[in-house]
Amino acid sequence: MLIAITRQVSPSINKCELTHLAHQPIDMDVVRAQHRQYEEALKSLGVEVLSLPEEADLPDSVFVEDIAIVVDEAAVITRPGADSRKPETESIAKALAPYRKLFYIQAPGTLDGGDVLTVHKDIYVGLSSRSNQAAIEQMRAFLAPFDYAVKGLKVTGCLHLKSAVTQVAADTLLVNPAWVGKDNFPDMKFIEVEPSEAYAANAVLVGKTVLYPSSYPKTRLRLEEAGIRLAIVDASELAKAEGALTCCSLIFKV
Repeated sequence: MLIAITRQVSPSINKCELTHLAHQPIDMDVVRAQHRQYEEALKSLGVEVLSLPEEADLPDSVFVEDIAIVVDEAAVITRPGADSRKPETESIAKALAPYRKLFYIQAPGTLDGGDVLTVHKDIYVGLSSRSNQAAIEQMRAFLAPFDYAVKGLKVTGCLHLKSAVTQVAADTLLVNPAWVGKDNFPDMKFIEVEPSEAYAANAVLVGKTVLYPSSYPKTRLRLEEAGIRLAIVDASELAKAEGALTCCSLIFKV
């Protein structure tokens, strides 16, 4: 059984942190409707959704992925790279505590979950403006007893590693090679994004179906031609907050 922890959109989302994007007004009615569609899409794929209430004073709090790394044996509560996001950890830790043993990243480590890609027993961590080497070393110590290999790699041009690469099948990654090198992922197959759709590499693999945004039709065609089964959702307003589909849930087995 799969559970997805989500959180309702904060009414202050227009004050969100932005690094690589210019501010655009976010329509509250539309962004909430898109988030509901996202949750319904997860439910349609057999995922039980645990939806947490909005955090009015935490603009980025809908992006729960950044607050924890969940593997089968444990969960790591992050220490977000943006100071405004550090208070988000308390409620996520409380939600995860019934399901996993918790570890906590401590200063000077900083880590956003959007920088963490887990492929089987390999955990790739993007060295970005939000995540640093100290956090990687702590993760390595936490997860080594469970036989995970934690590897840091450089990301350029985007906020998080999973802006540049995500898993779309057991042996296949969707990648923007301009932002992260394919040589970091040995023994994997690749589907490259359409070059004109730089942000198209973020997708959510649920079982054998990939949840994918409607904004990238050319990359969508590449996925379909590769035999990837897709469920399409609109996340255009969430994207204005520099968020993507993986950002909006923590999915794990129980």
